[in-house]
Amino acid sequence: MKREDLTEKLLDIKREKGWSWKHICEQIGGYSEVLIVGAIMGQMKLTKPQAANAGELFGLSKAETAMLNEVPMRGTGTPMPPTDPLIYRFYEMVMVNGPAWKALIEEEFGDGIMSAIDFDMGIERVANPKGDRVKITMSGKFLPYKYYGASGNVPEYGFREG
Repeated sequence: MKREDLTEKLLDIKREKGWSWKHICEQIGGYSEVLIVGAIMGQMKLTKPQAANAGELFGLSKAETAMLNEVPMRGTGTPMPPTDPLIYRFYEMVMVNGPAWKALIEEEFGDGIMSAIDFDMGIERVANPKGDRVKITMSGKFLPYKYYGASGNVPEYGFREG
């Protein structure tokens, strides 16, 4: 079975049972909803105990349960640019705001990147009389670029110089 086939099987079971993502995440436990849903969608991996919980919840075979604990091929399945309107809006936010985010992060931290590995994210609904709002918070470790062959009194890393 391919990982994409397992994802479709899990989504079919979710539909048939009428389960919410909240219910599934509570049963699997241990991580944020974003990470658990990402694992069900084939983009993240679960720990062995979480995969066992998912296997029991979904009635999976031993091989299917083990697949949930394997490192996936991340980023597959979404064309570029994205065609789904909601996912496209995130792409659009990066295209439009990315240069400003980059400039502001570099001014504050220096020459580097925000990690997408040492990272966490939360999604919440915020009530608003003009229409509820989606609030997404992201927090990633700053990783400065290492300057190769640094010697003498030149910086080795791209941290902001004070």
